[in-house]
Amino acid sequence: MTPRSRRVTSADVARDAGVSRATVSFVLNNTAHQKITDATRQRVLAAAAKLGYAPSPAARTLRYGRSDVVLGLLPDWPLGHAVGNLIQELTLAFAKRSLTFVVHSSVRGARSLSEIWKALTPAAVLAFEPFTDSDAAAMRAAGIEVIVALYDSSGLGSEASITSANAIGAAQARHLAAAHRRLGYAYPDDERVAVFARPRLDGVRAVCAELGLPEPDVRTIPLTRDAAANTIRTWLAADPPVTGICAFNDDVAMTVLAGLRHLGLEAPRDMAVIGVDDSPAAALACPPLTTVVEDLPAVAELYADTVMRALDGTEASGSPVGPQIRLEVRESA
Repeated sequence: MTPRSRRVTSADVARDAGVSRATVSFVLNNTAHQKITDATRQRVLAAAAKLGYAPSPAARTLRYGRSDVVLGLLPDWPLGHAVGNLIQELTLAFAKRSLTFVVHSSVRGARSLSEIWKALTPAAVLAFEPFTDSDAAAMRAAGIEVIVALYDSSGLGSEASITSANAIGAAQARHLAAAHRRLGYAYPDDERVAVFARPRLDGVRAVCAELGLPEPDVRTIPLTRDAAANTIRTWLAADPPVTGICAFNDDVAMTVLAGLRHLGLEAPRDMAVIGVDDSPAAALACPPLTTVVEDLPAVAELYADTVMRALDGTEASGSPVGPQIRLEVRESA
């Protein structure tokens, strides 16, 4: 039988370094006002590194009154380029604050929320969709900070606007309206992303109304070349023809570009197309795709700051936060 490895303790570090456990605790916790020589400190750190010592999560919870875990509750969203990048940026932003970001996807068949938070005992829960009042009450009763961040018409967050999905659609429409008098919206056929698609479309509609343009011609486009080609025929046959397309994201936009090529048409000569996300393939599209880019590192920093303020019991800044977006202009529009 292979013996089971046991966890390295502070007592092991103390024995290896030839010091007391109290000294190990003072060094590893960087306790102030202790008369510990630099040589002793280095010996303790070297022993801890050699043995692979890691502090006990339970002990940390007892010491600080909370764990260092922030539980991110991800809805059943497709894990594409933008969502993957947001998770990475949140992980980094929380790490800078000595917090560990753990993501749980709410796909069908996953464990219930109550099982997850009870198993992890997080310091805070950052949710990207609402959950029941009873779940929220149970977590708060257990001392867990609960922060719900919603993508809606007012922005990301129920009180402070962190970013605005509307502004993404508005940026697309303003860019195209400089040269096109009839816009279309390429809507995704995946209902899971409707939480993003609807407010982006609202942003396009608002700009069209502001500039006196007709309502955008909205068409749902599956990610197939033939479906896009059929929709393009409909757009061009309209009176007046639709010549500027705001796509839900880069995947939908590149599907429209494929449909144009299939019909022997070109962007932007026959139809201008603009996407969202600046995915790696966007710059390699034919032609290279103009796209709206969200500043995900800035969004992640704002999320992490919101969580830290809640944990520390400090008030959020009263200053409004504007949309963190920019336009990457390429040949398609």
